[in-house]
Amino acid sequence: MQAQDAREAAARLGLDVEVLFAEGHAVVQIQQIFRFIHVPEGERPAAIILEATVGEGLERVARNAVKAGIGWVLVNTRGAYVDALRAERPDLPIAMIGSDQKEIGRIQGRQCTLLVPQGGRVLCVQGPADSSATQGRFEGLKETLGSAFEVRALNGAWTEESGQKAVLGWLRLKTAETFHPDLVVAHNDLMAAGARKVLLEHRREWDHVLYLGCDGLPEGGQRLVATGQLAATVVTPSNTGPSLELIARWLETREAPPRELLLPPRSHPPEPQIRPRARR
Repeated sequence: MQAQDAREAAARLGLDVEVLFAEGHAVVQIQQIFRFIHVPEGERPAAIILEATVGEGLERVARNAVKAGIGWVLVNTRGAYVDALRAERPDLPIAMIGSDQKEIGRIQGRQCTLLVPQGGRVLCVQGPADSSATQGRFEGLKETLGSAFEVRALNGAWTEESGQKAVLGWLRLKTAETFHPDLVVAHNDLMAAGARKVLLEHRREWDHVLYLGCDGLPEGGQRLVATGQLAATVVTPSNTGPSLELIARWLETREAPPRELLLPPRSHPPEPQIRPRARR
């Protein structure tokens, strides 16, 4: 979705865009970025729009990009160093754009309380621990669930395989013998699918467990909801189109963009349509 949105937005705005995938590898991503930093000045991009594979650790790369006169826009990641970069180079487009991560967690929390209003146990399959998206989503979830739910958290890496590995590792712990979840809340639909696959295979007696995801692509999470594999998901808007619109405005006006833009997520299905599930 992000790549398609980038290409469509670039065509609409009259921008040239090159879309690269690091496949979750931080070293590959850093190498990709430095390739653009080190090209001759006339060939450098106006900006690098980046969905980081790591939560922190790209400050040195960002500083090199800005030093080379390249704007820096973080997508779905927060960087404490952004303020310093904006102060040093107010002439460049330096900003953060993403979904409201804490609100995503709040939506998942409300979905839990609608599905299991009496409270219960939640197994949360998170993203990487150092990710600001992970931290925001978990904070919003815990804030909304309050004391009516007991929550255990595992860390994955945004892939279906990582969701499987996280849950398999947890099942080997003694704590899994006494913590039987009512809901599995995953920080994306892929990890929700991975967690579901493992629990259906290794804990068939837990077939009452409900699964919640996030991202909500039409052929991803929304399809999983339609087929009953997920009870609900959270639809997060693409951030690449708005990022390119930010760059287009800067190219036209040369005015510094806002420091941060948060895009609102939404529940799928809508919260009024979510009904309690009877336990078997």
